[in-house]
Amino acid sequence: MISSFFGKTKPIGHIVLTIALFLLYFTNAFWAPEGLDLREDLPVEAMSFAMLLLALVLINLTVKSEKLTEANTYAMLFFVLLCAIFPENLTHKNALLTNVFILMALWRLLSIKSVKLVKQKIFDASLLVAVASLFYDWALAFILLVFRVINIYDRKNFKNWLVPLVGVATVLVLSFTFLKINGNLAFFGEHYRFSTGILQAQSLQEVVSTKALVYIVFVLLVALVLYLRWRRQGSGKLLQLRIVLMAFLLGVGITLFTPVDAPPLMITYFPAAVLMANYFEGIKKPRLQDLILLAAIVFSLAVFTWQHRGTI
Repeated sequence: MISSFFGKTKPIGHIVLTIALFLLYFTNAFWAPEGLDLREDLPVEAMSFAMLLLALVLINLTVKSEKLTEANTYAMLFFVLLCAIFPENLTHKNALLTNVFILMALWRLLSIKSVKLVKQKIFDASLLVAVASLFYDWALAFILLVFRVINIYDRKNFKNWLVPLVGVATVLVLSFTFLKINGNLAFFGEHYRFSTGILQAQSLQEVVSTKALVYIVFVLLVALVLYLRWRRQGSGKLLQLRIVLMAFLLGVGITLFTPVDAPPLMITYFPAAVLMANYFEGIKKPRLQDLILLAAIVFSLAVFTWQHRGTI
């Protein structure tokens, strides 16, 4: 029953997920230790939720247009469930903004498979990655994914390899001009520090929580199963899987190199949701699908509640 409801792309499914995301976000905001001041904090929180909702919309559009999954809302559902499992990440405003720009960049990169307007898409993706780096310096590492996609689809055209540099330079020049006018050029030195969190940490716990580590291992196992399944079947989705998986690995790497008090783990939600949705689609027994979805929803809500047990 649950799987059949989210197994379609009807508007009611989108409405339910939007309401669920709204409840998760603002419940988390009110349950925060410092609480929520309606007069001072509500406008900022409303804008932050708008960014989160925009991410959900982008996921739907990307999955649908690039056919990353079948015609369903499973990827959107898993994204919402991940938000419930990691409610602490909803408070990181920079992560919300970075996630939106990375999502748009990934959409442009995945659309290159059509081999149309390749240079424009590469430029757009590079520019969006550079903008994302204005909120998290290590987000610039996603430029590696741009070069990887060029290598996959159109590596023989030498000009394609220069386009990402132009995209990044465009953002840097515009940012420099804006900061120069406002007398705040120190931003570049203060922001682009590229911390080496995991290399300086005494233990893995200093850069990633046990919960996040379990999540990362689980998604990697799902990706491995999908790879073995599609390789055996000769699926045309293998190229897309590699791009999505690399996006996940880059997101994990950025999280490991970021201080533990503000990890941008959210940028891994989209690729993780796509991988999990594809794995879930491979389960052909409706009753088993219902059982798994029910267990996933109950588990997510239990983790969300447990996370705030001291503030209830």
